[in-house]
Amino acid sequence: MASTHKKVIVRKLDRDSVHGYVAAEEFLAANKVELLSTTGNVVLIDLSEIRGVYFVRDFADSKSLQRKTFTTRPRVEGLWVRLRFRDAEMLEGLMPNDLTQVRAEGFFVNPPDMRGNIQRIFVPRSALLELTVLAVIGAAAKHRRQIVENQAPLLFSEMPTE
Repeated sequence: MASTHKKVIVRKLDRDSVHGYVAAEEFLAANKVELLSTTGNVVLIDLSEIRGVYFVRDFADSKSLQRKTFTTRPRVEGLWVRLRFRDAEMLEGLMPNDLTQVRAEGFFVNPPDMRGNIQRIFVPRSALLELTVLAVIGAAAKHRRQIVENQAPLLFSEMPTE
């Protein structure tokens, strides 16, 4: 197995799940997820049937997320979002604050418990009722600091001489 293949658990809307491996970058093809199952078969699952593609460290610990919300404000830079699924379940996560990272098919979200088994989740747009941005973490303070530095008044030693 090439190192570019990642362990995933695909959770379907009907509460069924499939364990397998996907290519790290190109696992979507024609609105389907291409998965190499643990039995060695290539399986195509339609995005409209999928609740989430959970990138995991280990298949053995395949329970659902232990924590679905952040206990405090996240410290990692990005968009703090709340997802509401079609089955009314809620999940908070972090998304990159970069429009080039947003795919037409769905969103990559980092779960609240980064030390758990689930490292990242791909959530298809079709599985969601609502996506709410709760906060922008990190980028605004850095931008504000650059503006203040650029607008600092000149000191006597820095003033141009005639």
